[in-house]
Amino acid sequence: MELAAAASALDEYDKLVIRMNTPRVVVDNAVCPTATVVKVDSAREHGILLEAVRVLADLDLAVRKAYISSDGRWFMNVFHVTDRCGRKLADRSLTSHLERSLCASRPGDDDTQPSALLTEPAGLEVHGLTTLELAGADRPGLLSEVFAVLRDVECDVVAAKVWTHNGRVASLITVREGRPGSPADAGRVEARLGNVLRGDHHAVRGARNATAVALSPAASAAHSDRRMHQLMFADRDYEQTTSGVSTPPRSAVSVQNWVNRGYSIVNVECRDQPKLLFDVMCTLTDMEYVVFHGVIDTDGDRARQEFYVRHLDGTPIGSEAERQRVIQCLQAAIDRRPCEGAMLELCTADRRGLLADVTQTFREHGLSVTRAEVSTKAGIAMDAFYVADTAGHAVDQRTVDAITERVGVESLKLSEEGRPWCHHKWPTAEEDRVANGGGGVGLFYLGSIVKRNLYNLGLIRSCS
Repeated sequence: MELAAAASALDEYDKLVIRMNTPRVVVDNAVCPTATVVKVDSAREHGILLEAVRVLADLDLAVRKAYISSDGRWFMNVFHVTDRCGRKLADRSLTSHLERSLCASRPGDDDTQPSALLTEPAGLEVHGLTTLELAGADRPGLLSEVFAVLRDVECDVVAAKVWTHNGRVASLITVREGRPGSPADAGRVEARLGNVLRGDHHAVRGARNATAVALSPAASAAHSDRRMHQLMFADRDYEQTTSGVSTPPRSAVSVQNWVNRGYSIVNVECRDQPKLLFDVMCTLTDMEYVVFHGVIDTDGDRARQEFYVRHLDGTPIGSEAERQRVIQCLQAAIDRRPCEGAMLELCTADRRGLLADVTQTFREHGLSVTRAEVSTKAGIAMDAFYVADTAGHAVDQRTVDAITERVGVESLKLSEEGRPWCHHKWPTAEEDRVANGGGGVGLFYLGSIVKRNLYNLGLIRSCS
């Protein structure tokens, strides 16, 4: 009897621990007239805030305002979200899915140990699919050569994501071998890609069987942006190029220490863009900072974010070099997201070598791919390419017409609709500052919004 009672007490204790560590989520459509309010309370773990923000980003929700605070070992987060058209979430199935996703979100090993993830084998074979990770210096025609190698070794590309920034490129490419593979075949793929990518700081990761599955096909799409940030961060795309010529940042970032409280205060001001909060949180998490308090606000097309952070060991930023590195890394994370160039959409029956042929056509017409998203569903390839000339300038209409005629006017179309945030050229932080009257970034919340809200989140009743 005593053993049974002890076992029962232990079960109840385990249930209590589980309940305490499971985020409590409330989705409220009544409290704010212009946005859906999402409240997330959870135990404070490194990465838990990023997981909540990731769920919102995966559902393509815009965070208009947010209040982040912690009390002891407990996080209290309030997000004011809308859809991309600025509307509240009227679909009850969507709000129910949001609640379930947030309750299920827990920080994974990739959040708690980013440096360890970057040293693990990244060729992940799941149900016959292998994900290849590539990172290194960008150059015209590189993507065409990569896809040509995969065609030659009889690998079918089923999905891919390509980012470029500051002369660097990162890519996740999911392939299926056209015939049963072997370690020799995987080694051949890695060797061929290594030859294509050889050069300063080039790296190819993957192209071999993984000893443990860290990604599944279902999780790949949800976490691909997270991994892309990690690849580019590890490749140091935030550093100045060797030529000393780089595009001015689109954001203004400042970092100051609040000595009396032991916090470093990080301020970000820029034009609003999709997944902005997610991009910033990815970088702060990968740099092993913990956000204790924060305020996010958008006003028209302007976004302002302020975070009170410390290292994992509880200390603030300790040197000028570290402060500058935080600024550079956050600016790089923000600059990676916008798409520059003309958007070409490809929709056609999939076949082996399709991507090699299309990107070779871009190359022959003097175009470089600045960003790409590739997917295949039911034998149909649905791809989006952002292209510019090799100098980064906009593509003229004659070149577009020649490419579409070569690939097929019914298969390849020029489109910028549906992506209003993708422009030919985004303004820099300095251009934004001039356009908005010359104001600079500073501690715009210190002594005002933060002090009023850090310990009064339960009193919020409106979006103001």
